[in-house]
Amino acid sequence: MDNKDSAQSRTARKKVITDLVKDPIYVPMKEKELAMFLQVSREDREELKAVLRELLAEGKLALTPGGKYVKAGGNLLTGTFISHARGYGFVEIEGREEDLFIPEDMTGGAFHKDSVEVALLPEGEGKRQEAKVVRILARGITQVVGTFDRVNENYGFVVPDNTRLSQDIFVPKEHSRGAMGGHKVVVEITDYGSGKRGPEGRVQEILGHVNDPGVDIMSIVRGYELPVEFPAKVMNQAERVSQEVSEADRAGRRDLRDMDMVTIDGEDAKDLDDAVSLTFDGEKYHLGVHIADVTNYVQENSVLDREAFSRGTSVYLVDRVIPMLPHALSNGICSLNEGVDRLALSCLMTVDLKGEIVDYEICESVIRVNKRMTYTAVKNMLEDERLTETDEAYLQYRELLPMFRHMEKLAGILREKRQRRGSIDFDFPECKILLDGEGHPVDIRPYERNAATDIIEDFMLAANETVAQHFYWLELPFVYRIHDVPDGENIRKLTAFINNFGYYMKAVGRKGQKTSGDEVHPKEIQKLLSKIAGTPEEPMISRLALRSMRQAKYSVECSGHFGLACPYYCHFTSPIRRYPDLQIHRIIKEQLRGRLGEERAAHYREILPEVAKHSSETERRADEAERETDKLKKVEYMEERIGETYEGVICGVTNWGIYVELPNTVEGLVHVSRLSDDYYHYKQDTCEMVGEATGKSYKLGMPVTVCVENCDRFQRTIDFSIV
Repeated sequence: MDNKDSAQSRTARKKVITDLVKDPIYVPMKEKELAMFLQVSREDREELKAVLRELLAEGKLALTPGGKYVKAGGNLLTGTFISHARGYGFVEIEGREEDLFIPEDMTGGAFHKDSVEVALLPEGEGKRQEAKVVRILARGITQVVGTFDRVNENYGFVVPDNTRLSQDIFVPKEHSRGAMGGHKVVVEITDYGSGKRGPEGRVQEILGHVNDPGVDIMSIVRGYELPVEFPAKVMNQAERVSQEVSEADRAGRRDLRDMDMVTIDGEDAKDLDDAVSLTFDGEKYHLGVHIADVTNYVQENSVLDREAFSRGTSVYLVDRVIPMLPHALSNGICSLNEGVDRLALSCLMTVDLKGEIVDYEICESVIRVNKRMTYTAVKNMLEDERLTETDEAYLQYRELLPMFRHMEKLAGILREKRQRRGSIDFDFPECKILLDGEGHPVDIRPYERNAATDIIEDFMLAANETVAQHFYWLELPFVYRIHDVPDGENIRKLTAFINNFGYYMKAVGRKGQKTSGDEVHPKEIQKLLSKIAGTPEEPMISRLALRSMRQAKYSVECSGHFGLACPYYCHFTSPIRRYPDLQIHRIIKEQLRGRLGEERAAHYREILPEVAKHSSETERRADEAERETDKLKKVEYMEERIGETYEGVICGVTNWGIYVELPNTVEGLVHVSRLSDDYYHYKQDTCEMVGEATGKSYKLGMPVTVCVENCDRFQRTIDFSIV
């Protein structure tokens, strides 16, 4: 049969299939069922598969999630396209566990973050579900941050900072705003390109030269579209807010100004939104967590409120803070500064010696902080057993020292209670990157948890749980912080992996019954972390356990917090820097004042789903931007140390090499090609790199000595070699 006859034959087969699925009596069938129905012989099954794939690609057929073929148009899925530098991509679909894989020739011209419609393709053997982009619904990116590269006097290209964007953006001279080679610019996309023609754009803003101080961080800020400057209307409203608490403000509030209370924060913190108080009567602790009443100054639907909602959260970058609220509020009247009256929402809890909260009250209050304490000062007082009445620290804080010692005791009781119920504590080292006046990193120090940080964490957790439980049982609309149970497949993989090291986890169902191994109680993960503490494999297994977890988020449904092993949890304690906290403060105050009738409840039921969704999205954006600035400065720091050697620990093993983490939290890759004494291959079942000739292996958790070989600021990567 010649090519012409072959083409006619395939066209005829396509028509038979399309006519069949259009028939009103057609029942959706899988490929095998279609083959049987159409009486396709076994030797022609591959031809049928090819015809079906072509019809899907042409948009004439669609696949249901169950793999059945139907007429196109009614079974398309909508999601967000996530591109990869190599040309292919993925589509994230809300509610679907696994992303869809989009082959390079099936992207349909979609750009990173575009909202797209996709049609499922036939499932391959053991492969991730594939799909084809059928239609672009909305563009997700309209501007890109990158480095301008002038090719000649007539045009240039912008090389995107975002490595997911595989194509440079063409910029003609008339749209370059005079940008020169090496300038960091913001470019607006005017044409997304098609086929072999790449995207085009115009320069909107020149951020500065790539080597200018601060330009690197500002490029990340603009790349994540983080709002920096506040609009004039927002600033005007913030500046009109009174900076003193008036008599009218105090009316109707519990007066707690005579209660001893302190703030405990970092040395450089300026927005102090939580204070704590504690007394002990010999049998019970009386704990107060007092949170700044920001809603008194940020009225619902005001320009301040709309801006805070848009930002969602404060963003803490390595060299700056991008606040959710203007400093006039966050560092002024809303900050619980020492020695001045402030408005607050107080959660007053009575805690027994077992850590059970036996009574509590939530109220509007007016407070006055006795002392602004730092983590370092409290830590030194509590950990220095030689403290005497002549020491400066004792003389300065002697009236408060008994309270701090009671705080340390209660924090330990609360922490032990959480651990008994199964709360998971991933104790990974965080770091503080110190910069000089021009923004260059001069030191990287790991943060250390201590008695003071534990006190604040344990007390805030207690208040968050108490408030969430209270409003859950009131059955009022609310915003909860939830953390769903891990995906069953991830738990199975984790269980199989730790078995190689002699560890195991017991699977349980929701009612305590044993299961097939796809669900686990948080206490089992907590037990695992306790067993591996201090072992060489601790960093590896801890990371794998963390990766098996889902991401915490905000929700109007109270489905519980897996990591904390508690059924009720919310964010109540940081309304200066998190919008969900600010939002629930309004609900709390309306309920306390008896104003949360059906009309207001209906109002909150309408708006809170979007508040939860948007707050989760802005939180993820902030986390990603913070990680990127940290990675950038770590690479810059190690650039000055190329050729130096360090002791580190293997924290990851892949088929392309091993990752090593240094004590200062810097992480780098030893590429498999640098393991030159042998031919190494990756053993997935034991997660190790093994030499074929020598049998030498590199395992997770192994201590190694490495040399810094190369640093790439653009890719934000560090290359090591084994010494």
